[in-house]
Amino acid sequence: MSDLKEINLSIDGHVAIVTLNSPPVNALTRTMGDELTSVMDRLSEDAAVRAIVLTGAGHVFCAGADLKGRDKVLRRPGDMPAHSRRTRECFHAIRECAKPVIAAINGPALGSGVGMAASSDILVASEKACLGLPEINVGLMGGGRHAMRLFGHSLTRRMMLTGYRVPGPELYRLGIAEYCTEPGKLMNVALELAREIAAKSPIASRLVKQTLNTIEDMSLRDGYRYEQEMTAFIATTNDAKEARLAFLEKRSPVFTGS
Repeated sequence: MSDLKEINLSIDGHVAIVTLNSPPVNALTRTMGDELTSVMDRLSEDAAVRAIVLTGAGHVFCAGADLKGRDKVLRRPGDMPAHSRRTRECFHAIRECAKPVIAAINGPALGSGVGMAASSDILVASEKACLGLPEINVGLMGGGRHAMRLFGHSLTRRMMLTGYRVPGPELYRLGIAEYCTEPGKLMNVALELAREIAAKSPIASRLVKQTLNTIEDMSLRDGYRYEQEMTAFIATTNDAKEARLAFLEKRSPVFTGS
């Protein structure tokens, strides 16, 4: 993927590392959004990749929408709905990616950065990380629905009405981030978690993520029924048979993704 301009991509074993790289603050430009959507779609169908770590270059995860480039994008009638659609699809590409995505939040994740974090499967935060919705300070609004997937009623409204930024240690205390680490240890922690996921059956991981996305807005009865149906399907796969055999033989399983 040598055509990328504002996204860095590397693959280590079965783990892909996707780095937002648009200095100085990794603002979500049109280019970055289009590239992030494309990268997630490609990795979704790359059989060699089993887990993804999403992070930011430098000291900021993502400072939000590219306000400086806003006038260049919104010039003609129809530009606003097209811009809004591209932004939505960028977040959906993360959430709907077939592979589990770990957000390694290295610094401020604001506005669009919250959307990216909330669309990821697992959050790992640096002590210098924070999540915030500062749009009210620049005459805009956005990200509240994504924030609701992470935060409770009162805190979401505080963030949107005041621009309050929730720091990394608080994200961990609230159970929103799985870890809060020293900045220098963030990627090691994220990669260790990604490798743990990548060691599992890729077909099981893919169906677990798909199932959790599907049942999120279902009733208890309908959601659990769907989950049971997916469980029955997973049990018929070669990976499931290998997992059971490895358990009986007291050895590590060798998964093929079939």
